[in-house]
Amino acid sequence: MSRRRIGFWYRLAAVICKPPLLVLFKRDWQGMEHIPGDGGFITAVNHNSYLDPLSYAHYQYNTGRVPRFLAKAGLFKSGFVGLMMRGTGQIPVYRETTDAANAFRAAVDAIHKGECVAFYPEGTLTRDPELWPMQGKTGAARVALLTKAPVIPVAQWGANDAMPPYAKEKKLQLLPRKTLRVKAGPPVDLSAYYGQEPTAEVLRAVTEVIMAAITEQLAQLRDEAAPAEPYDWRKAVAAERRAAREAAKATRGAAAAPAEPAAATEGTDGALAPQQARSTQQAQEDEGK
Repeated sequence: MSRRRIGFWYRLAAVICKPPLLVLFKRDWQGMEHIPGDGGFITAVNHNSYLDPLSYAHYQYNTGRVPRFLAKAGLFKSGFVGLMMRGTGQIPVYRETTDAANAFRAAVDAIHKGECVAFYPEGTLTRDPELWPMQGKTGAARVALLTKAPVIPVAQWGANDAMPPYAKEKKLQLLPRKTLRVKAGPPVDLSAYYGQEPTAEVLRAVTEVIMAAITEQLAQLRDEAAPAEPYDWRKAVAAERRAAREAAKATRGAAAAPAEPAAATEGTDGALAPQQARSTQQAQEDEGK
C-alpha cells in the first residue's frame, strides 16, 4: 500500500481517535525507520492492555503505513464499531470454526497486495505476572513463511499504566498523564526457515524467534532484563489445576479419617464415665477378696 492510500475510513478513525490521544497521553515513539516504505509486511506486536491497540494504531498511522488487524469476528457484526472495522479493512477471525483458516488467507492476500498486516502473536492479553510477552501462537509464523514478507517486531509499554490488564474495574487512570511508548525493531531474520516444510516444530521455532525479537524491543523500552524463558500460560494453568486437585483430595482425605476415641472424663454432674466406673468396681471387688 502506498503511503498516500490511507483511505476515507482510516482517516475518519484518525479524526475521531487522535485528538483525545494527543491530549490525554504523552508519546515516546522509536524505530519508525524500520517500517518499510513500500511492499507488504507483517508487524508482530505485544499485548498488555485493552488500550494498546489504539496506541499502536496511532504510531503506525503516523508512519504512513496503516495496519490491517486480525480481530474477533464479533466486532464486525453491528453498530458503529462494526462499520469502522469493515470500512478500514480489518480481517475477521472466526475462532473455533472451519472458517478460521480464512483469516490467514486474507492476511496472505493483503500482504501480496502490498499492505501491512498486524498480528498479536500471543492471541490475547499477556498472562505473564510482570507483563512480559508470553509464548506466542503460530499464525504470524505461518503467514511469514508463506509470503516471505518482512516481519517487524513492535513492542509497546505504558498503555497498561492507564488501563491495567485484568483489573476488576476497566477504568482509565489518566492522572498523572501517562506516556505511551512504542518501539519497532529491525526485521526478524527468518531466512533459515524459508523453503522448509511448515511442520509444527518449524512453526514453533519461527514463533519463538519472533517472540524473542518482540521481547528484546520491550526490554529496551522498559530498561529491564527480560525473563530467560517466556511465560507458558498452558503450563501455569495446568499446574494450578493440579494443585487444586491435590488440595481437594487432601481435604477429602482429612474429612474421611476416623476420629480418635475421646478420653474418659468425669461428667459435669460428678458421674464417672463408664470406663472409669468399671475400673472402680473391679478395684473394690479385688479388695474384698
